[in-house]
Amino acid sequence: MWVLTVFEQDTFRIFEFDNQNEATMAIKNFKQPTILTFTM
Repeated sequence: MWVLTVFEQDTFRIFEFDNQNEATMAIKNFKQPTILTFTM
């Protein structure tokens, strides 16, 4: 599972993806700082 963390002004949002391709495509939709991680 790929986890995308999006940092906003005073908070953050977390999104889960089944594959890396989906996650990297989603990153392009955000202007805020993001972190992409992989977890089992």
